[in-house]
Amino acid sequence: MGQTKVLINSLSLLINRLAQGVTTFVLSAAIARNLGAYALGQYLLAISYYYIFVNLASQGLKTLFTRELSRSPEETPVYLVSGTLLQLILSFIGYLGLVVWVFLLPYSADTSIVCYVMGLAILPFALSNITEAIFQAQEKMHLITISTVPIYIMRLLVMLWVMQMRYGVVHIAGILVISELLITIIQWILLTRMIQPQWQIRRDFIFNTIKAARTFFALEGVGIIAGKLDVLILSLLGNEFLIGLYGAVTQLMQPFYIVANSANMAAFPRMSKAVYLGKEEQRESTENIIELLLCMGLPFALGLWFFGKDLLLFVYKDQSFLQADTILHLISLGIIAGTFSKALSYLLIANGLEKFNLLEVALTSTVGGLAGIVFISQYKLLGAALMGLVMSLVNFSLYMYVTYRRLFSLRLWNVLRRPLLITFLMLIVFLLLEKLNLDFLVILITSICAYGLLMGSMTVQQLGGIHKIRQKIFKEG
Repeated sequence: MGQTKVLINSLSLLINRLAQGVTTFVLSAAIARNLGAYALGQYLLAISYYYIFVNLASQGLKTLFTRELSRSPEETPVYLVSGTLLQLILSFIGYLGLVVWVFLLPYSADTSIVCYVMGLAILPFALSNITEAIFQAQEKMHLITISTVPIYIMRLLVMLWVMQMRYGVVHIAGILVISELLITIIQWILLTRMIQPQWQIRRDFIFNTIKAARTFFALEGVGIIAGKLDVLILSLLGNEFLIGLYGAVTQLMQPFYIVANSANMAAFPRMSKAVYLGKEEQRESTENIIELLLCMGLPFALGLWFFGKDLLLFVYKDQSFLQADTILHLISLGIIAGTFSKALSYLLIANGLEKFNLLEVALTSTVGGLAGIVFISQYKLLGAALMGLVMSLVNFSLYMYVTYRRLFSLRLWNVLRRPLLITFLMLIVFLLLEKLNLDFLVILITSICAYGLLMGSMTVQQLGGIHKIRQKIFKEG
């Protein structure tokens, strides 16, 4: 029963992240095709500031509430009402901070307006963080999917229609704000059918929550800044056109990171409970997640090295994006370190060691910021990619060190064995496809089918073979 619930929750979050990622990817490609790299740069800069300030406004409450409600579900009505009020107040402060920050920086008037409008989504998005934390703590992630995926699809369709009508990025930002408000309303309706809210404001709860969330606030605040630092520095030392090219490349990495984040988020509640089951239980679950994601990430990165230029042209239909081919190759190298880092960051939080996560993001941001100033000022796009590699190596090194010192050691050969085998077999496939010189769409479909067959075969073998699986199915039936 427990494994079934984990599977359902993992699939629910995966569907949600896939819908979010696919719609974001399609939107970015559509902006690049219809409005150009400059407009894409405006959109990506505005969305970066939006994510920074919405995370600052959230104060790490989603992660904190998920952990606490996983352990004390009877407190849910209190968290819903008092937590939402606290989040609303922080959201207003967050939006005001965004407006002041953008106003003080030397952006053009039209770029600043896009940032102001996009920033309005801070309020509804931050409020939905509270409802989603409750869904996640109760391991009912399918309700998150139900409330978000239809809106994501409708939002994309409306945005595509708006671009066809020759409207710009400001209108796209406005549609985003309205869609986030709809999601918040739907989630509240679903939640109030399950939980009877306690319509009483508990000041002690609010003050205690602010105190408890200080580490999470610093962690997620500095973390999101670290994640967007390359775009921010590029916006100040470069321009919107360079941001558009760089963002176009990073969007191609989203399929992997969507899957990785979904798997880690789905495992987090049970990872928190496994703290009481012992180190061996945690190590096994952590190794399984890393192994699974490496089985996907390594072949994906290898494919980008072989066919990255073809993919850029296929997606964006603009020769100017081909100059970012080298950047794509460098960024893809961060997949290996990122796979370990994300899983281990959740592991440390589950064990109450989030102070090391804070140390990591502070160190990564400092080193990355200094590297970014040096590299981006000298090499522009290439410098942004080099900065990303430096940050990946720093957080990977620190997470591995803390995990080995405070928790347990990873059995690296067990983790890497199957991913390396699949990657080697896919290398043969890519070499053959490169020799045949086929149309890129044919290459893409063939690669996906070959990877699916390899993963399916290894999964069947790991489960004991087709006969054992069939016996188990008939026995359960």
